[in-house]
Amino acid sequence: QVQLVESGGGLVQAGGSLRLSCAASGRAVSNYAMGWFRQAPGKEREFVAAINWNGGSPSYADSVKGRFTISRDNAKNTAYLQMNSLKPEDTAVYYCAADARLTGLLRRSGYTYWGQGTQVTVSS
Repeated sequence: QVQLVESGGGLVQAGGSLRLSCAASGRAVSNYAMGWFRQAPGKEREFVAAINWNGGSPSYADSVKGRFTISRDNAKNTAYLQMNSLKPEDTAVYYCAADARLTGLLRRSGYTYWGQGTQVTVSS
């Protein structure tokens, strides 16, 4: 079993930055893909970014390309999401996810393990 705990959320003004962290425990996730999703009130959970086990081939939703950067530190069993130039429409609960299958990483069904989420609120 893999447990994931997100941190780093909070309230920020539009144009500001936040860095989310996702700490994994239970087993090493160095050979797992890691992803970030978000869910705004009244909306479906949507893909934000994903990264392969070795840090290569990052993928991003069009809405965050050029503003968000996903990364990982396998030595720390942790993934990150650097969010710059934040907009009010980025307001959501952000979830970290992990999976060893390395397929379907842009879909919720591609992930077995999920964190509890961290709230990000961007004020205008």
